[in-house]
Amino acid sequence: MGCHAVDRKLVGPSFTDVAAKYKGDAGAQGKLEKKVRDGGAGVWGAIPMPSHPGMSAADIHSVVAWVLAGAPSK
Repeated sequence: MGCHAVDRKLVGPSFTDVAAKYKGDAGAQGKLEKKVRDGGAGVWGAIPMPSHPGMSAADIHSVVAWVLAGAPSK
């Protein structure tokens, strides 16, 4: 949560902005899981997103699904 917030830009985009960008993209879950695991840059600007190799595949899947659902509070 140091780089992203639910409803406002921090270092990276808000989770709600990510959900809006990928709405309707059938491949978004897989693309974003890869991005969380491997890191990346260029989609949201010049600041790179670091990789998260210590996160389990199950945790990455859950977090990305939550983000794509609009980061609901409940």
